[in-house]
Amino acid sequence: MKSLEESVTIAMDGTDAELFPYLPYILQDLWEIGAVPELIIEAVEKHQSDYSNLNILDLGCGKGAVSIKMAKELQCQCFGIDGLSEFIKIADEKAKEWQVNHLCKFECNDIRIRINELKKYDVILLGSIGPVFGNYYQTMSILKDHLTEVGIIILDDGYVPENSNFKHPQIGNKSQLIKQLENAGVVLVDELIIDNETIESSDEIIFEQLSQRCHELMHKYPDKKSIFEKYIKEQEEENNVLENELICSTMVLKKYEE
Repeated sequence: MKSLEESVTIAMDGTDAELFPYLPYILQDLWEIGAVPELIIEAVEKHQSDYSNLNILDLGCGKGAVSIKMAKELQCQCFGIDGLSEFIKIADEKAKEWQVNHLCKFECNDIRIRINELKKYDVILLGSIGPVFGNYYQTMSILKDHLTEVGIIILDDGYVPENSNFKHPQIGNKSQLIKQLENAGVVLVDELIIDNETIESSDEIIFEQLSQRCHELMHKYPDKKSIFEKYIKEQEEENNVLENELICSTMVLKKYEE
């Protein structure tokens, strides 16, 4: 198993675990990181009911944007876990600011270990952090056991178009993804495609702020300049892939009923 530092850095689209302690500084200007809260809320509203009685588990919750906006909109209970304590501190502050701190609980922990101690939830969110428990078969095999009978998993991620020649070491096409999901006992029941304009606009804002903070760190820590330059380059490459090579979507999954 990768270390927590490696796992979090990869979820933030980096490859060097040395970057881990600098991530809060690099991402300080961003509250929403990755998943689009509005699309996830739309998916929950469509596939669940009795919203105020829902229990939501937000894995890799970041600074809590999705949980907080969902709690505000639906008045549901949300529990978010993330590996960066600085992110959890901000999530707690934001929950108070949005007056949903009575509905939202956040915790700093390794979700790969903490999951074993958790109960069943009506909604499990996996927002733009990848298959953190291994591949998608392994990840869904674990998560499905933490769903209530009418529970759903919301997976915010991307896949390669079926007719594309693009190859990615971790990401396959939709049919390959669905095969892993179904082998794990879950089925895709709905999908909200994220349009390119939204992706490009978000990428531009994130990259501009992230790049500025990386350059500030280069001046402050010149001996680590190569780490921050590498992260900027990785972000450029990731944005190019997201905008030109993948279909990005918010997918709704349910346990397979035989």
